[in-house]
Amino acid sequence: MSAETIAKQAKAAFQASQLVEASERVRALYEIGRTLALNRDAILAANREDLSAGQVEVDAGRMPAALLKRLDLTRTDKWDAMLAGVRQIAELPDPNGTISYASKLDDGLQLYRVSCPIGVLLVIFEARPEVVVNIAALAIKSGNVAILKGGKESARTTQIISDAIQTALAHTLLPVTYIQTIQTRAEVSSLLALDQYIDLVIPRGSNELVRNIKNSTRIPVMGHADGLCNVYLDEYVDPQKAVRIVVDSKIDYPAACNAVESLLVHESLLPTVWPTVAQALLEKSVLLLCDDRALSALTNISTSTPNFSTLVQPAPPDAYTTEHLSLTLSVLTVPCLTAAIKHINSFSSHHTDCIVTEDPKAAQTFVRGVDSAGTYINASTRFADGFRYGFGAEVGIATGRIHARGPVGLEGLCTYKYVLKGQGHIVSEFGEGEGKKKYRHEALPKDALPL
Repeated sequence: MSAETIAKQAKAAFQASQLVEASERVRALYEIGRTLALNRDAILAANREDLSAGQVEVDAGRMPAALLKRLDLTRTDKWDAMLAGVRQIAELPDPNGTISYASKLDDGLQLYRVSCPIGVLLVIFEARPEVVVNIAALAIKSGNVAILKGGKESARTTQIISDAIQTALAHTLLPVTYIQTIQTRAEVSSLLALDQYIDLVIPRGSNELVRNIKNSTRIPVMGHADGLCNVYLDEYVDPQKAVRIVVDSKIDYPAACNAVESLLVHESLLPTVWPTVAQALLEKSVLLLCDDRALSALTNISTSTPNFSTLVQPAPPDAYTTEHLSLTLSVLTVPCLTAAIKHINSFSSHHTDCIVTEDPKAAQTFVRGVDSAGTYINASTRFADGFRYGFGAEVGIATGRIHARGPVGLEGLCTYKYVLKGQGHIVSEFGEGEGKKKYRHEALPKDALPL
């Protein structure tokens, strides 16, 4: 099947689905969850095949180990979270039909701004096969159609999950072509030229992937780039919170885009809090790439810590611009909060950055000064996730500034239209001259659209 045929089918599915009731979308999601559960063994068998092939690529040095970890769907918690996400999305309120603006222009002339779907989404992602389910569920609930392209490393898993989703859709009023998957880069290249059918491209992966997509299409792109997250330990830090937050941000799931990659330490903490935090990280086998001052401050624990010489090393020049996606953490000493904010704004990927402090003023300054999609106070960066935010799931975490930012859930997949209801009103009756009507522009209740 050609890319143009796939795109035409997607557009036709979108147009045909707009009169389908929201309750049918919810039923479709429960049907998908049921079908996935029934096909669990086959899906995980395909995933193990992908993992086996991926391990060969890792051993040959052709694929990062972090990518292999993201590919693994066999962990019970990941499988359960995937199905729970479908249920949670099904139970969320319908994001369409929400009135965000209502105004009375004249007696009997009412203007409403109403949320509605974007249209056809082309979503390109790497490795994680559960993304197929997350995005399909979000697309169905929000009224959008999706064409999905996973990485070649997850091709077997992606295909069998897609087949299960289409099997489920066949038992609903939604077209089977509502969710489609493609497998090749050539198909992606062809689809990127079809702006008459596709309304939004969502790439989630490396900066290089996002940049290449943006340079290859006229279709609007909502970029989901890498996660170079920072944690800053302020001079007014609680040592216990510092240890808990830094360790969790690094080791809970190092391969995730919301894992911390750089730790900024206020210089006053070098002889006190920093060695305690470092000791906790070393006990978890975290490799610390330290600037000179942070390195020197660890002299006292060097003799009592196994593997100190291998786990504590000088930071290379690219340490603070690298997304490690592993048990590696770059450490930098900063003289003040202002310097920390400047570093984060200069070198982070604007994904999620955290301050650990007991000073409300410092927290406020950090939140206002750091230009990132997520700015956290005394909380692990690992909370940056659509499921944890209550969105059910996410199509990714947007690091840009337009339309949607942070974890993009249902609301981020909606746009709006203006609905004007009149009673034979015409513009020529309004104006500044004698006998002309004046616009009233009076606020109206936003509770319902009177059709």
